[in-house]
Amino acid sequence: MSDQEDSWVSSFVFLLFCASSIPALGSAGLLQEPSPQSYFSGLEAGRASLAFFTHHVSPGAQPFLEQIESSAEALQDYGISVVKVNCPKEDVSKYCGKENALRKAYLFRGNILIREFPTDALFDVNSIVANVLFALLFNEVKYVETLADLQNIENVLKGKTNMVFAYVPATGTAEHRAVMEAAFVYGTTHQFVLTTEAALLKATGNDDPDVSSAWLLFCHCQRATDPAQPCRRTALGQPLTLLNIHRHLKLMGAPLVTEVAEDPEKVSTVHLQLGLPLVFILSQKETYEADRRTAEFVAWQLLGKAGVALLSRDLVDLNVLHRSNVALKTPDEGVPIQYLVLEDTDEVITLVEDKNKVKQIQEEEEEEEEDEDEKENNNQDIQDDQVVEAVSRDKKRELPLEQVLVLTEETFHSSLSEAARTVVLFYASWEVVSLAVLRSYSEVADHLKGTPGVLLSRVNCWDWPGICTQENVTQFPTIKIYQKGEQSVTYDGMWGTEELLSFIILSRVSCPLELTTMEEAEGYLRGEFPSELSSHHHPSLLGVFSRATSEAREAFEEAGNILSGHVKMGMYLEDDALALSRKYSVSPPALLLARSRGRSLEGIALSKQSVQDMVQMIRYELLDVFPEITVQNLPQYLQLIKPFLILFSDGDISQMESKEMLKLAKGSPQQAFVACWLNLKKTPVGYGILRTYFATVPSLPVLIWVNLHVGGQVFKFPPEQSITEVNILSWLEKLQAGLEIPSSTLSEEDWKPPLPAYDFLQMMDTAMPELPLHNSHHPGDMPAQHPPKIPEGDTAMREEPSQQTMAEKVGSPGRDLRGTAPRLAAREKQGKRHSEL
Repeated sequence: MSDQEDSWVSSFVFLLFCASSIPALGSAGLLQEPSPQSYFSGLEAGRASLAFFTHHVSPGAQPFLEQIESSAEALQDYGISVVKVNCPKEDVSKYCGKENALRKAYLFRGNILIREFPTDALFDVNSIVANVLFALLFNEVKYVETLADLQNIENVLKGKTNMVFAYVPATGTAEHRAVMEAAFVYGTTHQFVLTTEAALLKATGNDDPDVSSAWLLFCHCQRATDPAQPCRRTALGQPLTLLNIHRHLKLMGAPLVTEVAEDPEKVSTVHLQLGLPLVFILSQKETYEADRRTAEFVAWQLLGKAGVALLSRDLVDLNVLHRSNVALKTPDEGVPIQYLVLEDTDEVITLVEDKNKVKQIQEEEEEEEEDEDEKENNNQDIQDDQVVEAVSRDKKRELPLEQVLVLTEETFHSSLSEAARTVVLFYASWEVVSLAVLRSYSEVADHLKGTPGVLLSRVNCWDWPGICTQENVTQFPTIKIYQKGEQSVTYDGMWGTEELLSFIILSRVSCPLELTTMEEAEGYLRGEFPSELSSHHHPSLLGVFSRATSEAREAFEEAGNILSGHVKMGMYLEDDALALSRKYSVSPPALLLARSRGRSLEGIALSKQSVQDMVQMIRYELLDVFPEITVQNLPQYLQLIKPFLILFSDGDISQMESKEMLKLAKGSPQQAFVACWLNLKKTPVGYGILRTYFATVPSLPVLIWVNLHVGGQVFKFPPEQSITEVNILSWLEKLQAGLEIPSSTLSEEDWKPPLPAYDFLQMMDTAMPELPLHNSHHPGDMPAQHPPKIPEGDTAMREEPSQQTMAEKVGSPGRDLRGTAPRLAAREKQGKRHSEL
């Protein structure tokens, strides 16, 4: 710890504990009422006390005594006792005998009278503490009335001691008290100067200051070497309180520029500790002197607002430093450091003073990168812009991939046999969807941390195309689950964390799972068996077969293989299967579907014999009767190729509406359409759907009939009618009879992905590109050739500029920051990849 830091700590400790470090006459509070003789005989040399002499307490003196008692504890912290002296009636001494003595308080140091205070000047605790300390520190705190007096003090202090100049509109105020308390603590370190003259404040050079408010200026006289120049001044930007003054003085005592040679994430300075940002000026050996001057210039401009550090690129091995010249670290927990390229020092100052500036600069950099892409790829198709935007936004954030094993050609096959089930993500490190899925995959790995028998791993097909070709992976990303390194199941669902996690958990259990006892079968229907799935809420589908229904059983088993990871399926084939069938009123072959851990049980006759028909039937039966439509489950209901009767609601639907819609969905017409609802609070994309239907969002709730597959006509249920089964059925009859006019008709434009799926490995086989992320080839890699032409709409790999190239682009040093890093216009385009890849 430096000497300067020692002084900060010492001052702060002194401020907090001065009460315990100074001998006290008694406990905090007003002392018992001694006689004048007893009071004067007990005075100690050098000890201060504030005394009030009285024969009796008159009603007029009662408010004053209350304030005196309240101030006793505060004054005790500074070693000043407060005493009420009880004068006997016969006492006609100097302090008890005078008629006006009873309207005064007396401040003594030892037995020497320092000052008399009229009681109307000590009107509250602030005025008592401020005036008493002001009187005691009269020789230490200089009071000035003219500019000449202030300049004389400044000239004496130059090159020796700093000055704290305070203006208060009046003495005895809370601000006056704060200044005097600070002077009591810091008076041996800085020279305190006080004024109440508004004209003097204006003469100090402040631009039209508000003279109705208190001001404090820290004058850096110790640094002043030219007698003709005034001391630099840094104003306190916060209200004049003791805590703010202490904070300001601590900042003024910190080094102007801190030189660091470690990872900025690990750097901590007094500015960060006090809630201010820290600006790093990135330097290098060749331009050190100019960078140092730049850092000092910025530090003076930001003094009291932010700290400034000079960070050497030569001593810190961070790639991001080579394409930035300024970094900003905020005191907020968990907020990453922002690395930026700025043109001049004005932008650095604006960066601190305008919190929105960081976001604006980053957006401008991204826009410029996008412009460069457009110039290089004039005919580039539009990608999934939301995915690209998300990956670009998160590209500097490190993914928590510690739980995901990296596989190579040497470790792939051996790792598959180590765990009962190995999940492998095949991806490309430069492809945006792969990087988006990699984030979901890392969250799944965190959820499954410590789960026995499951190993999560990944293969970068850009590095190891041989593995991906061997495993027939031609599109990115692809997830496969291997059982003991042999049989694999490919995931074909959505890429969200919840969906991936559900698929992996269900894949841990055989599909279908053979049950051997009635207890297992009924525990399975209640969601208690198998134990691996007991904590997860999946509907349980149980096939019940007799020995004579072998054909249906074989189709059911094959359907289970196809639906593995998507459906929880069990199979009961024991001699007492008929008993189980009779208990639930079904005849083998049949299915029992248990929802909500067995609280809802349905029996379904199994008449389908072909595998595909059975798969389709199982998927249909698992759908909810009256589902809430979300982005995740919409594709399942679109596959039914039926009209939608959908209730849009701003939040949960009412119990009455839910009951009526459920009756409708369970009725005879339910085979003809999908009755469902959409919660706009949970699925806000529904607002866009309604605007497509009606141009503006109608009053909610609103019931809509739409056939996306035929005609695209949109009908709106009459808002004046209540949503009941009877009213809806009557309205649907009018629709079928052609008696209702559609509210709108959707466009016939096909809903297709913006880009087709590419066979990436086929492109890579055409001409194997160089691998710029590696210094040497992996064993078994194909020899590097010219990079292939990537189809329009795909992200192209570019070699990063070397450090030598970057150094050549560095301009001349100076305050415009161009000496610390290349300018934006001269920068090479950087690939958008996660940092750990």
